Amino acid sequence: MEFSLFAHMERMTPDQSHEQLNSEFIELCKMADDARMRAVWTGEHHGMDFTITPNPLLALVNLANHTRHVKLGTGTVIAPFWHPIKLAGEAASADLITGGRIELGIARGAYSYEYERLMPGMDAWEAGQRMREMAPLIPKLWEGDCAHEGEFFRFPATTSAPKPVQEGGPPIWIAARDPNSHEFGVHNGFNIQVTPLWQGIEEIETLMDRFNAACDSYEGKRPKIMLLHHTYVGKDATDVEQAARELSRFYCYFGAWFQNKRPVRQGLIEELSEEEMAANTMMAPENIKRDLTIGTSQEVIDQIKRYEDLGYDEYSFWIDSGMSFERKRDSLARFIDDVMPAFQ
Repeated sequence: MEFSLFAHMERMTPDQSHEQLNSEFIELCKMADDARMRAVWTGEHHGMDFTITPNPLLALVNLANHTRHVKLGTGTVIAPFWHPIKLAGEAASADLITGGRIELGIARGAYSYEYERLMPGMDAWEAGQRMREMAPLIPKLWEGDCAHEGEFFRFPATTSAPKPVQEGGPPIWIAARDPNSHEFGVHNGFNIQVTPLWQGIEEIETLMDRFNAACDSYEGKRPKIMLLHHTYVGKDATDVEQAARELSRFYCYFGAWFQNKRPVRQGLIEELSEEEMAANTMMAPENIKRDLTIGTSQEVIDQIKRYEDLGYDEYSFWIDSGMSFERKRDSLARFIDDVMPAFQ
């Protein structure tokens, strides 16, 4: 089992400065690097202070100046917001600048809030189709002299300029949930990222079953699969209970952004009342505590051992939570000091 960190800047209130959030983001990533985690992942989002990274490649290139060891991954770029030539070239350029440390995660995206602003009229189905046409073109453009005539993209023979440093280009990861997405990723030789969100161990098992089925129908080399999960390592039971309440609040806001029905001003969604959050029983703290990877050090070790037994190759500590920087930092430190050694 390898470990990585998944993080963004996240701004919950108007009094938080973007400068301070950026400094805190870098500090968490430096902790992951010092601990010799395998990678740091950050994704792409637009116009949302809830999750701030309009160009993850730009953030990752900057992180290369603050870290020495970790791979630097997009978790993930939103395929329909890119042209394949542009993505291949920018990813290769980032790989060149970072000395061959880039990994490229690609997804269709999830928020209709973003679709309606960057690609008005596009839905999740079309976004997925765009991703399926685009992703296989990226390694072909890195190889060079790739011409394409498709539904969404048409271009004469083109070569990525520059070429990436890594032989064959950066590893590509596909965010997958349904069986067809797993099959698409595996059959194209891509690694797989899965995110069960709040849905617990049954979803974690189902996602692995879908990956295994895709691998069974593929004659090539078995790719890697990464589990991305919200994680909190508490110092005691009281601390864990507080984390469950904070992550419950996070998921209430996640749901509000996903539903795209509340007003947004200056990048912040209209505040949820305590009554609204209490009414969201699916995200109740007791359910969050049961279904996320949160607990004391030994409890988290036991949970991740179960994921390892299922066959996951990498576990990514999803630290976004709406918590204070200090609570994130202390939880990550306990993960590094107490949890990771149990897997070495």
